[in-house]
Amino acid sequence: MMAGAGGAAGGVDAAADDSLYPIAVLIDELKNDDVQLRLNSIKKLSTIALALGVERTRAELIPFLKETIYDEDEVLLALAEQLGEFVSLVGGAEHAWCLLTPLEALASVEETVVRDRAVESLKAVAAHHSAAHLEEYFFPLVQRLAAGDWFSTRTSACGLFACCYPRVPTVLRAELRQHFRLLCQDDTPMVRRAAAAKLGEFAKVVELEYLKSEIIAMFVNLAQDEQDSVRLLAVEASISIAGLLATDDVEQLVMPTVRSCAVDNSWRVRYMVADKFGELQAAVGPDLARADLVPAFQSLLKDLEAEVRAAAASKVQEFCMHLDKTHQEQIIMNSIMPQIKELVVDPNQHVKTALASVIMGLCPILGRDNTIEHLLPLFLSQLKDECADVRLNIISNLECVNEVIGIQQLSQSLLPAIVELAEDTKWRVRLAIIEYMPLLAGQLGQEVFDEKLSALCMSWLVDHVNAIREAATLNLKKLVEQFGPHWAETNIVPKVLSMSQDQNYLHRMTYLFCINLLAEACGKDITTRVLLPTVLAMAEDNVANVRFNVAKTLQKIGPWLDPGVIQPQVKPVLEKLNVDPDVDVKYFASEAIAGLAG
Repeated sequence: MMAGAGGAAGGVDAAADDSLYPIAVLIDELKNDDVQLRLNSIKKLSTIALALGVERTRAELIPFLKETIYDEDEVLLALAEQLGEFVSLVGGAEHAWCLLTPLEALASVEETVVRDRAVESLKAVAAHHSAAHLEEYFFPLVQRLAAGDWFSTRTSACGLFACCYPRVPTVLRAELRQHFRLLCQDDTPMVRRAAAAKLGEFAKVVELEYLKSEIIAMFVNLAQDEQDSVRLLAVEASISIAGLLATDDVEQLVMPTVRSCAVDNSWRVRYMVADKFGELQAAVGPDLARADLVPAFQSLLKDLEAEVRAAAASKVQEFCMHLDKTHQEQIIMNSIMPQIKELVVDPNQHVKTALASVIMGLCPILGRDNTIEHLLPLFLSQLKDECADVRLNIISNLECVNEVIGIQQLSQSLLPAIVELAEDTKWRVRLAIIEYMPLLAGQLGQEVFDEKLSALCMSWLVDHVNAIREAATLNLKKLVEQFGPHWAETNIVPKVLSMSQDQNYLHRMTYLFCINLLAEACGKDITTRVLLPTVLAMAEDNVANVRFNVAKTLQKIGPWLDPGVIQPQVKPVLEKLNVDPDVDVKYFASEAIAGLAG
C-alpha cells in the first residue's frame, strides 16, 4: 500500500498509490504500540482529511475511524474533539450526518470525559443538520442512546435532547419528552444524575404548557430522589425553571421544592442551595425572595455543617444587595445581622474567612449610622481574629468602610487595630497593610500620618521578609508622590540615608532600592544634592552585592541627576568599579557606563 511499491506489481498506477498514502500511514500509526504516536496521528486528522478530499474522507477515513473506538482514552478524547470540527472536511452541512456514526460510538464508551466531549461534538454537528436530516439521522441516534443497554449511552443521551427538541416535528417532541421522563426514572443513579444535570437545559426549549405539565413533575421527582447526588443537581434545575415561569407559578410549582432542599437531610444538598443562592434569588424575583428565601438563608447561615455556613456566608453581600429596596434595611437588620454576629465568632476559620471577604460590602447598603453602630464592632473583632486570612480580608476591603463613615471615624475606630496589625506575625497581613497605606495616608492627611504612621513605614524597610522590604520601598515612593518632594526631604530622606550606614548589608541594599524609586518622585534637585553623595560613598562598601547595586543604582537614577555631575562625579566611581576584583561588580559597572553614555 506504500507509495512506489505498486508500480512494478500488478500494474497499479503510481498516482493511485500516492493517493492512498495518508490512509496507509494512518493505519500503521494507529496500530503502533506507542500511545503518543497514535495520539499525534489523531491530532493530524484534519490534515489527512484535506489531503484525501471530501469524498474519500467520507468513504474511507470516517468508516475507518470507527475501528479506533477501542483505543486508549487519551486517543479517544482527541478523536472526539477532532470530529466536532470535521463538518467542512466531509463536504459541509449536507454530509454532516456521516460524522454521527463514530461520534455515537464515542458517546457510548466507559470513560466520562470522552463521552462528554463526544456529546459536545454531536451538538456541534447537529447544528449543521437541516431539519430533514435532523429527523432522519440525529433523532434516531438520540433514541438509540436513550434506550441503550448500557448506562453510558443513556447518560450521553441526556445532553442531546435540548439541541434536538426545538427542530423536530410535534409528534417527535412528544417521544423525546417521554424518553427524558424515563431517563429521570432510570434504575441507575448515574443516569438520573445526568438527567438532573440537563433538566434545566431541556426545560428552556420545551413549550410552556409541557413545562408545567411534564417537566415540573420530573423536577419534583428528581429533587426527592434517594441519592443526594441527584437531589443536589435538581437545585440547579430549579434556577433555570424558575426563570421561565411567572411569579405565581414559581411560588406554586418551584418554591416548595426549593424550601425542601434548603433543609434537606444531606449537607451536600444544603451546600448546593447555599452556593447557588444568588442565582436562585435572581430567578425567583424580589417578592418571593423576601417571603421564602430570607428564612431559608437564615437557616443556611446557622447550619450545623461548617461547609454550608461558609458557602452561605460568602453570599451575604450579594443576597443583601439584591433584596427589595423597600424592605432591604429592615430585613438585613432584623433577619440577617443576628446571624452575621454569630458567624464573626464561628468556631470554624473557613466560615469566618468567607464572611470577612464580603462583610465590608454591607457598609454602602446599610449606611453610615448602621455601619458605625453595628458593623464597626464586628470589624474590630475580625481585625483581632486569630486567623490571619480573616484579618487579611478585612484589611483588603477597608476602603469600603472609609467611603461610608469617613476618615475621622475610621481613624478613631480602626486605626489602632491597623497599627497593631502592621507588626503582625504573618507577613502577608503586614503586606496588605503596606499596600493599603498610601490610600490611608491620603485619607488621613499629612499631619496625622506623620504622627501615627510614619515610623511604621520606616520600620518595614528593615523587615526580615524581602517581600515586605520591597513593598515598603514602593510605598515610600507613593507617599512622596502624594505629599511632595519637600515633605520627603524633611521627613523621609534623612531616615533613609541613615540606612546606608547600617551594619546589615541587606539594609544597606534596601537603601539603594529606595533611591532607585525615590529619585523620580523627589526630582533632580534632591536626587543630585542629597541622595547621590551617599550612593557614591557606598561604592567603597566591603560587600560585593552592595557595590554592584551601587552601579545599578547610578544607571537607574541617571535621568534624575543634574547632567553636570555625571562626568566629574559619577563616571570616576563607575570606572573604579569597572576594575573591581568581583566579576559581577565589573559587569554591572560596564553596563552602567554604557547606559549613561547612551
